[in-house]
Amino acid sequence: METKSLNKGLNKAAKAKKDEFYTQLVDIEKELKYYKDQFRGKVVYCNCDDPFESNFFKYFAGNFNALGLKQLIATSYKTSPIANTQLGLFGGDRLFESKGRPKITANKFIINEVDDLDGDGAFDLRDIAEQLKANKNNEWSPLEGEGDFRSAESIGLLKQADIVVTNPPFSLFREYVAQLMEYKKNFLILGNQNAITYKEIFKLIKENLLWLGYDNGGTKWFQVPDDYDIETGSRIKIEDGVKYFSMGSVMWFTNLDTEKRHQELTLYKKYTREEYPKYDEYDAININKYMDIPMDYGGIMGVPITFIDKYNPGQFTIIGIDRYTEDNPNYGKRFTIGGKEIYARILIKNKKIK
Repeated sequence: METKSLNKGLNKAAKAKKDEFYTQLVDIEKELKYYKDQFRGKVVYCNCDDPFESNFFKYFAGNFNALGLKQLIATSYKTSPIANTQLGLFGGDRLFESKGRPKITANKFIINEVDDLDGDGAFDLRDIAEQLKANKNNEWSPLEGEGDFRSAESIGLLKQADIVVTNPPFSLFREYVAQLMEYKKNFLILGNQNAITYKEIFKLIKENLLWLGYDNGGTKWFQVPDDYDIETGSRIKIEDGVKYFSMGSVMWFTNLDTEKRHQELTLYKKYTREEYPKYDEYDAININKYMDIPMDYGGIMGVPITFIDKYNPGQFTIIGIDRYTEDNPNYGKRFTIGGKEIYARILIKNKKIK
């Protein structure tokens, strides 16, 4: 029993480490610039990151007044290998020693006010640290548990929030989004493109309860623990002593309204039977690139999952996704053309064509 328990613990720790990606500030700024007006007077919650290592926390703390935030809440996760490495901002471990807690612990930070206390003309983390040490209108305290987003105390903080912004564990993406939906929260979070094909996530997309943000696809570099390793060495780089790991096809998932999702996709091609073959098992034409969607076809079309980045619910109707379409006789399997299986396809119809 002890060996089994130990192995389970090691597996859990290994999985947690693989989920330990810290988003770079430049990527956060590129996306958040589109939503600034939507944060005014709101309580923002950044969980799943250590507050003083998280660039999400740094962004919202540094822009607290400019965004007009009502409150900023952040929590850390106890087992994070990166967490608490900037505690020098607190002047040593005094805060922890006064609480009788070990240095490596899960913490919560509640920011109600940001003032330039050090007189350098800027609102930054050092100002936050000074206010936390002085306990001036802001709060720091250890969490009782590990800071897991599913814990009772983390859910208690979630209930106080208006908008959640973070990079959640990719391996728990379904569960994380399900919690946000359960508590009816607005959110802007990062996830892998493949999450679009998850049955639970796709259902939300189809029902227009979730969509994609702006800065999607391409390659993003995330800070990872020093002992993080992967076989593909080219996806690892070290700059100024900090290790980064690259990931492609990373998307922003949100339910905050955007101008982008109301922009119509320009269509310029015309339908021909030769260019758009039908699937073996379903009455729909295949389209290999969303830009090749014909302007004059009113039937059902199968498009790549990248289409979701261009999806306008006023222009198209989503019917389903290949293997999860209920009237698909091969339910649970991908479509084929001439017996050859193709990549995942989303089934759509053009609302503009009767």
